Parts: sequence; structure tokens; C-alpha cells
Amino acid sequence: MVGVDDRDGGPAGPRGRIGRSGEDAAARYLAGQGWRIIGRNIRVDRDELDIVALDAARPTQLVIVEVRASSRGGFGHPLESVDARKVARLYRAASRLTRSGGVATPDHRIDGWRVDLVTLSRSGARDWTVTAHLRGLEPP
Repeated sequence: MVGVDDRDGGPAGPRGRIGRSGEDAAARYLAGQGWRIIGRNIRVDRDELDIVALDAARPTQLVIVEVRASSRGGFGHPLESVDARKVARLYRAASRLTRSGGVATPDHRIDGWRVDLVTLSRSGARDWTVTAHLRGLEPP
């Protein structure tokens, strides 16, 4: 099943607020780069896609964006939290989403898709800083 999560759903408490705040910052970053955000928090079976967008440089390519945000340095860099299993789940969900036609795009011309990773960090209450944008993650 393909569906869009309720923005108020997801993890409760501080962890959920940090995640939503990081996703909001990632969406602003991508929009600032000229990307068009198509959907957020899209649930595909048991998997969730944080952001689905169109890259300004390739507007007919759908991009599935995984967002990892860290507000404290004690847990390692957000890049370290995305392993081969997570990338495989993203590919599985993205494949199902595109095959199901579950994403409406502005012009309905999609000639492919890829999976990107955006990581962010911050100290205290400061604004989020994008620390990496890895394009075209490869499945294991």
C-alpha cells in the first residue's frame, strides 16, 4: 500500500521533533536549490520515504531523499546511520512507489529515479546545517 503519512504522526517526543525539524530544513535546502518537492513522509508498505522531489538539473528524474539529522555529536555523524540494509529498503520502496504510480508529478514525465541522502547537524538551538548531499546512492 502506498500512502502519505500524517505530518503529526511519526515518533513522538524530542526525537520526533528533531526528525521533523531536520526534514523541514532539508526540504528548504532542496527547494533553495530549485528542486520541486512532490511529497513528504510517503509510506510504502512498512517503509517511509522522507522526501520525494524533482531535481532542478534533471526535472524528469524523481529523487527519493533520505534525511538524517543529528543535533548532538555524541551519536556519530548522520552518514554512519545509513547502512546497506537501509539503502536496500529505500530502493525497494522507491521501486514500488514508481511502479504503483503513487506519485503525481507536475508534468507526468518521469524518465527514471534515484536515491539521495541529505545529512544535517546543529548544536543546541542553532539552525540546521547541511553537512552532506550524496547523490545516487547505490544499492548493495
